[in-house]
Amino acid sequence: MSSQKYLCIQRSESGECPPPSPDQMQAMYANFQAWMKKYQQNIVDMGGKLGGGSVVSAKGSTDGPYIEAKEVIGGYMIITAESLAEAIKIAQESPGTGMPGSSVEVRAIETE
Repeated sequence: MSSQKYLCIQRSESGECPPPSPDQMQAMYANFQAWMKKYQQNIVDMGGKLGGGSVVSAKGSTDGPYIEAKEVIGGYMIITAESLAEAIKIAQESPGTGMPGSSVEVRAIETE
């Protein structure tokens, strides 16, 4: 079976948890580095933190970020996996999913 690419979108609920302390940040960074090392063969693009943007529809566009938003997209990454189940496992082990109100949406990237 060949590898499939998956888009992983990091989300968090706005205002769900207080900012981490410096010690918590260090622990989070260490966990993230260990996760990246474990899955380095699967990580295609770590993406990054997303800045402001715009939502476009038939009615026009609305600039962001949105103060009233209940959910914030914090970033994205592209990974490879043999199956959706494997991609979900990789995303579940991501340190970001352990934070209250955080989630990762996993979507297959169709090439045909």
